[in-house]
Amino acid sequence: MSLKQKAIKGVIWSAIESWGNRVISVSIFFLLARLLDPESFGLAALAGVFIDFVQIFIDQGFSQAIIQRENLEAEHLNSAFWINIGIGITLTILTLTFADLIANGFSQPALTPIIRWLSLGFLLSSFSKVQEAILQRKLNFKALASRSLFASVISGLVGVTMAFMGWGVWSLVTKILVFGTIKTILVWWVSEWRPTFKVSFAHFKDIFSFGINILGWRIFNFSTRRSDDFLIGYFLGTTALGYYNVAYRLLLMITELLMRVSQKVAIPTFSRLQTEPEKLRNAFYQVTQLTSLVSFPVFLGMAALAPQLILLTLGEGWNQSIPIMQILAFVGILHSVANFNDSVLFAMGKPSWSLRLKIVSAIVICTGFFIAVRYGIVAIAAAYVISNYLLYPISMLLVHKVIKLDFIKYLYRFKASFFATVFMVLSILGFQYIIGDSISLLLSFTLSILFAMLIYLSSIYLIQPSLIRHVWKLAHKS
Repeated sequence: MSLKQKAIKGVIWSAIESWGNRVISVSIFFLLARLLDPESFGLAALAGVFIDFVQIFIDQGFSQAIIQRENLEAEHLNSAFWINIGIGITLTILTLTFADLIANGFSQPALTPIIRWLSLGFLLSSFSKVQEAILQRKLNFKALASRSLFASVISGLVGVTMAFMGWGVWSLVTKILVFGTIKTILVWWVSEWRPTFKVSFAHFKDIFSFGINILGWRIFNFSTRRSDDFLIGYFLGTTALGYYNVAYRLLLMITELLMRVSQKVAIPTFSRLQTEPEKLRNAFYQVTQLTSLVSFPVFLGMAALAPQLILLTLGEGWNQSIPIMQILAFVGILHSVANFNDSVLFAMGKPSWSLRLKIVSAIVICTGFFIAVRYGIVAIAAAYVISNYLLYPISMLLVHKVIKLDFIKYLYRFKASFFATVFMVLSILGFQYIIGDSISLLLSFTLSILFAMLIYLSSIYLIQPSLIRHVWKLAHKS
């Protein structure tokens, strides 16, 4: 099977996993949001700031090194596995010991038991990182998809059941732990690789030299993604954080639904093309264009229909999340295509470049958050969007350096999706104005989505009919 065929099949199975997971996750999320209050979500989000930060150090960037390396030996895998286990055990013990101190730092004593239980996830992650990396390296996303879906279903059912029974924030905690446990067990079951004690310092040093840049990238990426949660929780309280976190999580779910499908396949595929820059450049053009065809209408459509979406799915108690969702939708558009820039830099063996960019991004975005927090959660969302658009040209210049990107050709790829989306949004707003309150909210929302899809597809066909035929051919080949 050719690399192209493997990549296409990888996209399909990654889509099954990501879309299946997101459909399940979104459904569970909406149920939990109706059963729990903003404070419960805020507490879970605040604990998640610390847990997600520590989680970064489990892998040390070894997974990306395993995926990227052209020549991979048993000692690379064994060294990565045992280091991960040691770090997982150490971080779990430290978190259990200092949970009180961490909770007091947030002035939230209720966080102590939440943080302690969630720290068990460090051990679960350390046992599965290498196996997952091997499967991704082989583009064997089919093996990962069904296991991840099963874990999502079971953990979601557990979480919702506990929420119905009145367990509050603990329904969210248990859901996370059950998901991690099931997924780890199933990944070991499907993976043929088993660790041995055949390790080597030279091999560890080999993957560490690559992985340390990935680790640094993840640390600064975390600061750009979660420092807003920290500042809101610290200065504005857990209820405000609950409103903000719900809107942000909806954005994140949709972003991952659209982006992870192709991005998970992009790094191993780009890595195989690192000695063929022309093919890599064309692959980059194509994947960003195809992603924009879906992401542009979804995010701007979400912004236009946010009031109805929130009222229908979460209820009036979450109205304060509406403007946040509308603002963050604009950064979703950018992330859906810009995140492939890092995939190119990783694949071309330039993680240090991506790290430096992430350091600059962290400084700019965190400064924006710190200035905006005094003005409330809507201002923080706006600061995040503005900062990301200011940083985007720098990222494109780095990509240009490694694959000699033609900017005009690159931007031209977004012509059809951009103009069709603008026309679609204007049509939605006009349609909403005409029908007003004459029909039910659910019927209005449903008709608006169907009308938007019709307008968008018709516009794409009128602007660039060859693009429809190209997508059809790709789907037929898969």
